[in-house]
Amino acid sequence: MAATEGADLPAWRLNLLRCGYLLLVVGLGTQVWPGIVARHAGWELMEGVVQCMLGALSLLAILGLRHPLRMLPLLMFEIAWKAIWLAVVAWPRWSSGRMDEDTLATAFACLLVVIFPIVIPWRVVARSLFLGPGARWR
Repeated sequence: MAATEGADLPAWRLNLLRCGYLLLVVGLGTQVWPGIVARHAGWELMEGVVQCMLGALSLLAILGLRHPLRMLPLLMFEIAWKAIWLAVVAWPRWSSGRMDEDTLATAFACLLVVIFPIVIPWRVVARSLFLGPGARWR
């Protein structure tokens, strides 16, 4: 991203993007951080891994409030993991009639991901991450 980050985007577009980061900060902050701070001793190994990863995601989302375009890969990661989880865990359980309460609750939480493709300026993503020059290898 250029030094004049967001110069070609209107302020409302950058602020909409910041709202996406704020959703991550507040949502994960209220759901994940109480368990991290309280050092939740009841977590199984993978539950602890997931909670700590989500905690890190919320901390990095704070940077997105200041640098909304530079942190776009963070929102793209959020879209990717939720889409994969919905496709390979939730959908098969739902389609076979084996959806339990925990899976249903997680699926509804993951469906909030529909907000992120709306706030992401996809032309900027295409121009800078996919079509723009990559970093040199040597």
